[in-house]
Amino acid sequence: MPADPDRDYAFALLAGDVLAVLDHLGVTSWCALGESLGGGVATLVDQARPGATRAVLLCEAIAFTTPPRPPRPTPDGRPGGNYMADIARKRRAVWPDRATVLASYGSRPPLDALAPEALAAYVRWGFADRSDGQVELACPPESEARLFELSADATGAPAAWEHLAALSASAVVLAGTRSDLPTEWFRAQAERAGAPFLAVDGGHFFLQEDTARAEQLVRANLEEAQPRAR
Repeated sequence: MPADPDRDYAFALLAGDVLAVLDHLGVTSWCALGESLGGGVATLVDQARPGATRAVLLCEAIAFTTPPRPPRPTPDGRPGGNYMADIARKRRAVWPDRATVLASYGSRPPLDALAPEALAAYVRWGFADRSDGQVELACPPESEARLFELSADATGAPAAWEHLAALSASAVVLAGTRSDLPTEWFRAQAERAGAPFLAVDGGHFFLQEDTARAEQLVRANLEEAQPRAR
């Protein structure tokens, strides 16, 4: 957990982390696939380094003028709770082993819709080994909850939304036909970015539901892409 999550989870600072990795690797030009939170951050990578992102696929990107989910009552009945943050805080952090995690996650929504290889990869890399032989979520539930809460802040989804109109990268906006987030939000993103909109069969994690199709989407929309003229 960062020392100051209210500051360190701002989308622009997360974009700075992405750029730090790219700079370390010596990458000066790239295409990006940004899904959910990653989509919002990808727009601010473009803002921080105009022209370096040649093209971006925004897959249900968290880039809105309003919170991505309406406030709901907290578990004790107080108004104004953040539904996704509340769920995140209830996540079990420590498990006996990855096989137990895989069986549990694969038996219930939303991860039961994922392709087996995608779910297996999440369980492999989304958990860290503990010294006692158990495994633990690599992202602590409290950190995930704070990300959900701070996404609605001015430095989160609204900042990403603001930059959509000035993207230097060519863009395509995608949304799942069975997502629990409203399709009109993503159509609005496409309109603001001057980008085509594509509805894809599936939920919020449609990319991970069919990895072969995800590869086709990347190849069709990102290969040989060049920045657009403004």
